[in-house]
Amino acid sequence: MAAQGLKYNVDIVMCIDCTGSMGDLLNTVKTNALKFYPDLKDRCEAKGKEISELRIRAIGFRDLGYDKENAIIDSGFLSIPEQEEEFKSLINSLVPFGGGPEPESGLETLSMAINSDWTKGGDKRRHVIVVWSDASTHALGECGKDNPLYPNEAPANLDELTDWWEDEQSAGKMNANAKRLVIFAPDASAWSEIGNSWTNTIHHTAKAGAGLEDVDYNTILATIVNSI
Repeated sequence: MAAQGLKYNVDIVMCIDCTGSMGDLLNTVKTNALKFYPDLKDRCEAKGKEISELRIRAIGFRDLGYDKENAIIDSGFLSIPEQEEEFKSLINSLVPFGGGPEPESGLETLSMAINSDWTKGGDKRRHVIVVWSDASTHALGECGKDNPLYPNEAPANLDELTDWWEDEQSAGKMNANAKRLVIFAPDASAWSEIGNSWTNTIHHTAKAGAGLEDVDYNTILATIVNSI
């Protein structure tokens, strides 16, 4: 339990696979994202953790090589509850289509998340990234580099992305004590490598292409609350 009187500034980046194979699962993720704030607030208060500032960034992703201008949808950080309607509008706009054959652009999206403009305020900070996907990932730089939406500062490979995560000076923005990564994705490249080797990371595995039916919202919420 947090010490009494401490206030947490919490940033959460939601990386959401919006490819066609996500199907009905995307509707479940969207429903849960829309009720995320009140549920998070209630559960944190029950544990004596006061959130003084909450910002959420939602990044919907597909395949940068296949989906072109539809590959990335990015809300930027939105202050919640002040910009909750804008957040809801973005979430409601996400629909499952495209992606082409597996894999997808999960690593590029993760690099965008890590390189976010994270909060530096509050008594305590939590920088949380949550990834939902039912597919493996392209190797970084393997696909879509000619897409204008391709992240300008994306690392060259997984080793460099790992350095971003493990060394806060590499990306220059994430605090070592504040960062948490929660992945809901198959036991497939590169999610398995990340889950097995990155610090402060939890990988909940599901069968590829099965829509992550075994992922329960309460498990997701509890994982995030406990990381705060």
